Amino acid sequence: MAATLKAFWNSPVGPKTTHFWGPVANWGFVVAGLADTQKPTDMISENMTGAMCIYSLLFMRFAYMVKPRNYLLFGVHASNECVQLYQLQRWVNFRMSSHDCT
Repeated sequence: MAATLKAFWNSPVGPKTTHFWGPVANWGFVVAGLADTQKPTDMISENMTGAMCIYSLLFMRFAYMVKPRNYLLFGVHASNECVQLYQLQRWVNFRMSSHDCT
């Protein structure tokens, strides 16, 4: 157990690196997005939500391509992508229902 913790501590993506703390800080985007799912649909900004979708897709690719691969960063951006796509779906449904598109 101690050897495993020491290996994680000293790894290239461990807590002594930005490869660890960057993804940890990015969980704030996911938490904020989850909190926004409780807000009224008419408050969703389609531009910001779309930008967040693109941002997370780009950083998912970066996290996978960087050496060493940063699965923590990939996971946080995959989570954010899901939250933002849900928000975008809520916005589209709201726009379609408010324009009586059938």
